[in-house]
Order: sequence, then structure tokens, then C-alpha cells
Amino acid sequence: MKIPTEQFRVKPKDKVELKKRPTSVPPFYHSKEEYQELLTEQIERLSALQGLLYANNSWSVLLIFQAMDAAGKDSMIKHVLSGINPQGCEVYSFKHPSTEELDHDFLWRSIRRLPERGRIGIFNRSYYEEALIVRVHPEILAAENLPDELSSRKNIWRERFRSMNDLEAHLTRNGTLIIKFFLHISKEEQRKRFLERIDNPEKNWKFNRDDIEERKRWKQYMRAYEECLAATSSKEAPWYVVPADDKKNARLVVAQVVVNLLEDLKMRYPETSEEKRRELLTIRDELAKS
Repeated sequence: MKIPTEQFRVKPKDKVELKKRPTSVPPFYHSKEEYQELLTEQIERLSALQGLLYANNSWSVLLIFQAMDAAGKDSMIKHVLSGINPQGCEVYSFKHPSTEELDHDFLWRSIRRLPERGRIGIFNRSYYEEALIVRVHPEILAAENLPDELSSRKNIWRERFRSMNDLEAHLTRNGTLIIKFFLHISKEEQRKRFLERIDNPEKNWKFNRDDIEERKRWKQYMRAYEECLAATSSKEAPWYVVPADDKKNARLVVAQVVVNLLEDLKMRYPETSEEKRRELLTIRDELAKS
């Protein structure tokens, strides 16, 4: 079963209204067993494609995950990318910037973590935080020590969107394919997951008072996301707004998007030259006789 994923893609210059985009859609599976079967098929296909990517050593892939708290970014990465060879995959979680990172431009710390050729890089949060949490919390922008004439500009967010678009265009021109996912969770579903984290002692570590404080700014975040998604979804580096109230369904959607991306490359294993083939046959004869 191939899941139709285009319905979740943000087309360039689309106006994004998150209230009109679903946080839940009819499931692409009919039972827990069918879900597991579908996900296993996708993971196996993804693993095979990742092997081709690694062997070709020409393209690299960057997957970016953004979401509100409790939307399932961590479990998404764990379940969907569980079958990938660790040698060909790099995961980075971006938290509050360090003092060193604050002393550089806002893209610096992310650029240092970009995937090498042949590898898949995964950003759990990313440079997009600079137009999301920083926008909602002006005190973070103040801590970046920008010159006053720059930090006070009314179009600072538009300028940051431009920097992000320029970076992604540059990376695409140089062989890095970029897919960005916004896991779209409803405020009610977030409330349920927060309660579960409180009620389940094994999940208490995932929750603190700051999560509630951020929840109070829900409308501000939605506005920031809407403008960000609309301004930075391009043909080369699109955003997908993935309904995330059903974690299983969201995983199937994300896995299908990544599989589609890699299949579109139409990769093959590198061909063996005649000279190399003769050498291998000679080595094989030596091994057979030893």
C-alpha cells in the first residue's frame, strides 16, 4: 500500500492556516497488526534505499522535524528510522544554544551538523527554532547579542526566512536533499499526552513546569508556525504538515515521504569495472584454494 502524501505537502507560496489543516485523518491501517506490517515493509524498503545512498556516496539527505511539545518527534525518529544502519545516519537534537553558539550567526551550529555525502541527517528541532521559539520569546533574541540596529528591525523574521531559504537552495544545488516535517498535534491531544506523562511514573522525566508555560503561548506558536511554513516551503525543500494525533498514522506518512524521496533518485549500486572484476576473480581463486 502506497500512502498518498501530497495532500500533506505545503506548496510554495501557499497560505498556511493550521486550523484548516487536520491533526487527524482516517488511519491508513485497520488494525494494530496491519500497522506493524505496513511499517515493517516501509522500514525494510528504507533500509535498502539507505544502503544504496551510502554506496553511491553522492547524495545526502536532511530530515527536519519540528513540532509542539508531546507531538511525537522522538518516537517518530525511533520507530521510522530504526532499520537504518547507524553508520549511515546521524541524529542531532538541538536544545538551547550554548554560549559559543550564541557568539555565532544563528545558522552556524546547524551547518556544523549537516550530513556527509551518502548519509541521512536527522534534525530533532533545527535552525527553524530561530523563527519560532525565538519569536515567541524575545529575550532569547536579546541573548544573541546582535547589533541593536539589526535586532530591532521590523523585518528580522523575513530576513531569517530568506537566510534559511538561501541555505537550503545552496545545499540542494550541492547534493543535499531536504525534507521538513511539522508534526501537527491538536491542543486537546497535547493535554492528554501531558496528563499521561504525569500519571505514568516512567514518563515523569519528560514533563516539567516549562511545558505548561509554553502551552499558554499556543496561539503565538501557531501564528509563528503558519508564517514560517508559508515562507520556507519550496519545491526543493518542502514542508509536510503531518497529522500527529495518531502517532501510528503519522509514522506511516513520514516513512512513505522518505521512501518516495529516495526512490525518486533511481539509484543503483556502483558498477564494477572489467579490471576490478578480473582482480576479484583472481582473489576468489586464491580464497577457494586456501
